[in-house]
Amino acid sequence: MSEFQFDAPLFQVPNGSWVFAEVPFAVADQVDELTSGRQGGFGSVRVEVTLGPTTWRTSLFPDKGRRTFVLPVKRAVRTAAGVDAGDTVRVALRLVDV
Repeated sequence: MSEFQFDAPLFQVPNGSWVFAEVPFAVADQVDELTSGRQGGFGSVRVEVTLGPTTWRTSLFPDKGRRTFVLPVKRAVRTAAGVDAGDTVRVALRLVDV
C-alpha cells in the first residue's frame, strides 16, 4: 500500500517559522519499509499530500528526535485549511516513487 490517511498534530519548530505534521509511528514504519533504498537526500521521501482543500507534492523528512517522519506544511496550506500549529489535522498521503 502506498497511500495512507491519518490524523497528525501540527507543531512549530522552536525559534523558527517552519510548521510540520508528525507522521504516526505505524505509518512511518510502513513508509520506511516501502521506500528503503529509494530515499533521497537526508532520508527524504517524495509524497503527494492532501490537507483540507489543498493537494501538493513535497517530501517527508526523518526526524531523529521524534523517531518518525515529519511533513512540512506551508502557511498557504494551513491558511486554506484554517489550521495552525497546535491543531490536529487529517492528512491523505501518497508515496510518489513507489
